Amino acid sequence: MFGLFVILMVIAAVLMCLIVLIQNSKGGGLASSFSSSNQIMGVRKTTDFLEKATWTLAAAMVVLSILASHSM
Repeated sequence: MFGLFVILMVIAAVLMCLIVLIQNSKGGGLASSFSSSNQIMGVRKTTDFLEKATWTLAAAMVVLSILASHSM
């Protein structure tokens, strides 16, 4: 069971790194490349999604860490 939690934490950490690298601290990043065209999600929805995904992955990593420590 511990191995499963470790694998899930590694996947969450890699996804977190990718999402953080996509974001830009000044509001650019992935959203800035779509500013000139009218996309389905739009600029604001893209940044909302990236922010929610970051918080969700952070919470998942905390929960998985607690579960892994209790499964040992």
